[in-house]
Amino acid sequence: MRVIWAMARVVILELIRRKDFYVLFTLAAVLTLLAGSVNIFDDRQIARYVVELNYLLVMISSLVIAITTTARQIPSEFEQRTILSLLAKPVSRAQVLAGKLLGAWVACGLCLVVFYAFLMLLTYSKQHGLGLPLLVQAAWLHWIMLGVVIGMALAGSLVFAAPSSNATICLVVVVGLLGVGRYLDKLALSAAEPLQSLLLAAYYALPHLEFFDLRELLIHHWPPVKWWAVGLATLYGLGYMALCYGLSCWLFQRKRMQ
Repeated sequence: MRVIWAMARVVILELIRRKDFYVLFTLAAVLTLLAGSVNIFDDRQIARYVVELNYLLVMISSLVIAITTTARQIPSEFEQRTILSLLAKPVSRAQVLAGKLLGAWVACGLCLVVFYAFLMLLTYSKQHGLGLPLLVQAAWLHWIMLGVVIGMALAGSLVFAAPSSNATICLVVVVGLLGVGRYLDKLALSAAEPLQSLLLAAYYALPHLEFFDLRELLIHHWPPVKWWAVGLATLYGLGYMALCYGLSCWLFQRKRMQ
């Protein structure tokens, strides 16, 4: 575990030194404050629109940070030829992947703490204070969802040579899962064979990222979700993380070292 944490720290420090997070956070904060400063017909419901906009910006920023941070980890080790010296030490390939996965996940968690703290301060300033239990649940499930996305990006980095192509494909897949993933079963009912079977197989095999999205509950001041439901969603996300990690290990074992 000490070896895995040592490599995870390198990933966390790399994200702190890079400008990605600072640029995205500043952009999200400026856009949200500009939207919050607009007073349309003295509408008191403007706070809900501000929360919705800020949550959308947090979602986009966190996905970009998670995917781009993970997508460049393994390719950069090959490009800088440090992977051979790393594996020459008493470190297994599975430990390397575990360190990369854990580091990217923890780094994204730290970014989420800052994003959600800003969201909480913003809503309280607009007298639209969010319930703390629901905010904690939203942040927790958001972090679990990023773990699934990081697992997908890690597996993709062992298939696609260029980090840019991996990041682009992962971003398209994640947006597709969030947008139409929940409707694949309904689309299958109106499709003919064999497309119907393919859509149903995709519906049951692909992760349902919408399980981790509490945006509507936050915007409309709904009560917190039952904690047992949060626990089930957590186990569901961790299961997909484990599957992606296992697939990454399998791909890494078969990758040729040059």
